[in-house]
Amino acid sequence: MCVMIAGGAMTRFNRRKDASSYRDWAQAAFSAALRDAGLERHDIDALVVASESDFFTLQLNPASLLADELGLFGIRLMRVEGGGASGQIAVQAGAALVASGQAQRVAVLGLEPSASHLPGAVVSELYSFSYDAWTDGMTGVDSTSIYALSALAFMQRTAATQQDFARIAVRNRQNARQNPNAHLPLDITLNDVAASPVISAPYRRLDCSPLSDGAACVILSRPENLPEMGKDRARILGMGCANDRVRLAERADPGDFAAKRLSAQRAYSSAGITPAEIGLAEVYDSYSGAQLQALEALGFADDVVRAEREGMFCASGAVPVNLSGGLLGQGAPVGATGVAQVLTCAQQLEGRYAGVAPGTPPRFALADTHGGIATLCAVTILGAAK
Repeated sequence: MCVMIAGGAMTRFNRRKDASSYRDWAQAAFSAALRDAGLERHDIDALVVASESDFFTLQLNPASLLADELGLFGIRLMRVEGGGASGQIAVQAGAALVASGQAQRVAVLGLEPSASHLPGAVVSELYSFSYDAWTDGMTGVDSTSIYALSALAFMQRTAATQQDFARIAVRNRQNARQNPNAHLPLDITLNDVAASPVISAPYRRLDCSPLSDGAACVILSRPENLPEMGKDRARILGMGCANDRVRLAERADPGDFAAKRLSAQRAYSSAGITPAEIGLAEVYDSYSGAQLQALEALGFADDVVRAEREGMFCASGAVPVNLSGGLLGQGAPVGATGVAQVLTCAQQLEGRYAGVAPGTPPRFALADTHGGIATLCAVTILGAAK
């Protein structure tokens, strides 16, 4: 596969209080991505939109509306939805269009107005329907409670502690302080995390990612269909996707992200590399413990808790993780999250990322996202231009 990340851009991830809408953010991200790629609107022949919920946009069939808003006509359109994985599988769908020759230059646009459009309690209730609405959401079981149950099972098996989780919450927020697009660039300590209110044990407020608004866009193409500036950009080398049982209690190990492990294995095989060759990762840290669970499933260490304590995943470590701040620091407008992860990885590989840089320039980077509690998982591996 030789699909280039020809260009990309994102808006700030935050809580919008300026009366702007997702249509404005989509236009801003798309226009900036075109400029970054050195392309014009008429060069785009396919648009893939990632948007988790029509409740947030209040728009059925958002791909058609957004194509109209962006001045794109007579092209291929697709809307992708997979819960938290929406943005990542949208990138994979766009890459498949390019790789198969069905499109030459694809814009992948992820967005979500999940912070300012509805009250937080309503958004929390809607997110609880990401699981089995009958057995979970409609019974009053919320997302944090289900993630907490999974984290407790992980802690029992691995001896991970709340301090391990808190260290991740602190580090990701600190990384976000150098990210100009971040929602929560906080200067916090382990004591701050421990002093924040319990939401659902073991998780406290600062262990949880925020509700965010925002949009992100990447332009995908083959090198021969790009101007000269786009031929030295990062490329997609491998992709993997897999699902697991929706209901946590029906899994063999509620603390194990088995579908993520399978997604990663498929992505490594597709790219022809091993986990040891990954030099940077952006992973789905909707909760601090979920980052550690993800890193275990991605195969970065035999003992992921020990690796975390030894600094393997900090900026100077062997596999720097979430230098953007991740969902905890950068923010989490769901449809935009996976797209932004791919953009961050690409810019890090190209040496032009605006935030924290890894101690050693990476050759390969990994973007990981999931919907539910690792129920639908997607992993994308990128490489630096040859």
